Amino acid sequence: MTDPITSRNNPRIKLAAKLRDRRARREQQRIIIDGVREIGRALDAGVEFIEAFVCEAGINDDQLPRRLAEKGCDIVVVNQSVLDKIAFGDRSDGIVAVAKPPQKDLNSLTLQDEMLVAVLENVEKPGNIGAVLRSADAAGLSAVIVADAGTDLYNPNSIRASAGTIFSMPIVACSSEEALSWLRQHGFNVVATRVDGAVDYTSVSYSGRYAIVLGSEADGLSDAWEGNDITAVLLPMRGVGDSLNVSVTAAVLFYEALRQRASQR
Repeated sequence: MTDPITSRNNPRIKLAAKLRDRRARREQQRIIIDGVREIGRALDAGVEFIEAFVCEAGINDDQLPRRLAEKGCDIVVVNQSVLDKIAFGDRSDGIVAVAKPPQKDLNSLTLQDEMLVAVLENVEKPGNIGAVLRSADAAGLSAVIVADAGTDLYNPNSIRASAGTIFSMPIVACSSEEALSWLRQHGFNVVATRVDGAVDYTSVSYSGRYAIVLGSEADGLSDAWEGNDITAVLLPMRGVGDSLNVSVTAAVLFYEALRQRASQR
């Protein structure tokens, strides 16, 4: 444990605070994680931590710094003012940690006969990615593929919106072409959500290997997700709106697939 840091202008603090910016995360090859729950889930998932900034007066889990230290993480004591500089928004559980971003690719995904994955194409808002991940975790999906992402996976907003499930759920970033090629290679049935889809989402039998593909609310899916082997589905819209938030659409489809699979078992 290092000597306490009490200055907001300390070089180490300034470097950590920069990790709120995507460019700094890319340059430093580090991510920043706020909160006891999120850090704990990352730790359980085997994420490699570098340092953790702890305000002893504000932390609500005094065992977490010990667990991090046992994994080789450097524990840095700071006061509340310093922690506020690097904490996300107005939230602080008394601890903020810096870690190495997990590195996964499509080949790292474990294939199963009964497998349900989600594909998110060109979703720009990190909060939406995090919300979809949280639903995917709850519904028991096997993986989430983020294709042509408009943001980096481990944006602090994504981590927070996912409630830390971003670390326990297998998640991969790649291009749409790579994702579709992998799905076809491994015999996945592909369902693409479109406002002009011809098939009601409940009419699909989600048994076997299935991929549910969702696009951004603003632009929808690209032409890459059109083809004779891709089923375009829609959710009925009974009001004046013509679309739902991508995270809401995802949750509806995930739980329909879960309901069908449970009834089949």
